[in-house]
Amino acid sequence: MDLMHSCIALLIGFLFGNIPNGYLYARSQGHDIFKEGSGNPGSTNVLRTMGKKAGATVLLMDIAKTVFPIFLLTLLWRVESPALRAQLSLVTGFGAILGHDFTVIPKLKGGKGVACTGALLLVFDFRLALLLLAVFIGIVLISGYVSLGSIIGVSLFFLSVLLFGRSGWLPVTEQTYLSCTLLSFLIAALCIFQHRANIQRLLHGRENRFGHKK
Repeated sequence: MDLMHSCIALLIGFLFGNIPNGYLYARSQGHDIFKEGSGNPGSTNVLRTMGKKAGATVLLMDIAKTVFPIFLLTLLWRVESPALRAQLSLVTGFGAILGHDFTVIPKLKGGKGVACTGALLLVFDFRLALLLLAVFIGIVLISGYVSLGSIIGVSLFFLSVLLFGRSGWLPVTEQTYLSCTLLSFLIAALCIFQHRANIQRLLHGRENRFGHKK
């Protein structure tokens, strides 16, 4: 991908990422998600405060706002190369995560981008996504901490691209390896940064466990 197409993909992803699904759904049900639970508009807090149906709905909505612009640009630009499709998915998906985390809509705040990141992984390489999902679920079941599973999951995503990007196992070529590695690092670093408050609570034993209302 050249610079112009990369900037367009990043911008379109950002615009879709700004759609405040968690806030909109909660308001439609008479809730102000910013004043409940952790105050985060992500699917995890919606699940914790409003129930499974609400959490699943917001999760699917966040997946859609990440996946749709990727498929849209893939069709419009007729991207046929698996490596270029993977690169496009990382650029557009990163834009969606940025839009989700740092919304420009006045008086609204973003989430942590976990659902968007998971959706991006599915488009990038579903085999890696399923493997990381299994790791995520295992960590959550063992520790009870969704945040810990998210942090370890995105870290393994970056390490997978870094270590195996040239192996042929992932849809990465020699030409796209550097950009894909950089993008995977930025995506992982952003997710970890957004969990900085959770990390502090984990270190002090105050993090909320999955299944327990805050």
